[in-house]
Amino acid sequence: MTAFTALLDRTRTVFHAPSFALFTDLLTGWILAPGRRTITAMIAVADPAGRRAHDAYHRFVRDGRWSMSGLWQILAVQAVRALCPTAVVSVDVDDTLFHKSGRKVAGAGVFRDAVRSTARRVVYATGLNMVVVTLRVNAPWGAMPIGIPINARLHRKHDPISTVAHATAMLQQLADWLPDKTLQVCADGAYASLAGADLPRTHLTSRMRRDAALFEAAPPRTGKRGRPRLRGERLPTPPEIATKLRRKDWQTVTLDVRGSTQTRLVYSRDVLWYRVCRTALVRLVIVRDPAAVEPDDFFFSTDLTATPAAIASRYAGRWSIEVTFRDTKQDLGGENPQSWKRQGPERAACLALWLHGLTWCWYLEQHPQGGTWIVRPWYPRKATPSFLDALAALRRSLWQQRITALSADATGPQDKTEITDALLDTLAYAA
Repeated sequence: MTAFTALLDRTRTVFHAPSFALFTDLLTGWILAPGRRTITAMIAVADPAGRRAHDAYHRFVRDGRWSMSGLWQILAVQAVRALCPTAVVSVDVDDTLFHKSGRKVAGAGVFRDAVRSTARRVVYATGLNMVVVTLRVNAPWGAMPIGIPINARLHRKHDPISTVAHATAMLQQLADWLPDKTLQVCADGAYASLAGADLPRTHLTSRMRRDAALFEAAPPRTGKRGRPRLRGERLPTPPEIATKLRRKDWQTVTLDVRGSTQTRLVYSRDVLWYRVCRTALVRLVIVRDPAAVEPDDFFFSTDLTATPAAIASRYAGRWSIEVTFRDTKQDLGGENPQSWKRQGPERAACLALWLHGLTWCWYLEQHPQGGTWIVRPWYPRKATPSFLDALAALRRSLWQQRITALSADATGPQDKTEITDALLDTLAYAA
């Protein structure tokens, strides 16, 4: 049993035996298929002899009796156990749009396209709005952290459950799956209200609104009749606080920004952001560029023991989830599977994210120091692997396994011809 097969074998309890066979074939075909990752393209690589009807693979994705939540739990527990030995686990939360076309795609709607939108122009597109939680892993080779998807849900148009509510439910699931871990959650300003969700063993780092209504802590009870005050005196907005600061109020620190270091001025104070978190203080952190090239940034954290530098560096590492979205769509073809009905579209998107996480888990286990890519003369200084390098290494391993198995001495000439024809057909249709 190979390392990749062993990772897939951990999911056996989620499926019945026939469904597990379809699952392993489909994911192997997803890895090896060239060009667009449609389900039929996966079948052509994984089952070129047509051992099963092609409808079986479509039914497996659309109507199969298996649980995506079970797959997420297995991946999350395995990834944390193998890659995060400390008591604190860093996770990131965000949503992304999986583009889909067609008049009737279950779960699809018209949403803002964050990739193509700008500050002056908002672009809308049709697709699946996926809310995703990723595990942030610091790779052995350093540089930018890796984002491994460990949970995802579909947010539907006009859904009474908001994206923040979906994120809250997934983080609650994650806390249940990892009862001995503390979660350090990082998200952009759209998920700032997670600070008031009262999640167990969870701290949030996010961006604070520039017009946030801030207050001092609630004064102590006076013992007089009437309801006690819930908040103290009103404070200026974050930009107004930054404007009033004197030079001696700032602290010079070195931040870790996705593998590189930057020198910044920081200021922090504990405030009550009553609209977001009514019962506890949060730590406001203002980050200023000493060269005055970039505008001030305003972050906050519910972890009142964290230093300003740690909070700013933690938020900078959030970019790993954006890289995960790009890699899943561009390198793994997450938007390509053509499944339109019932659970098909949501499951196909979740399987793409799940397979992205499994690929990184395999690569970090088998190649902990990287170095698997081919050195190109136009890029001699390449020092760290990308997801495409990890995917190429896994493809090479799977092709080698298939060719070696069918080229053994006990294999007949007819079998050798079949594997050769399958390989040549795959290369012929590569795009």
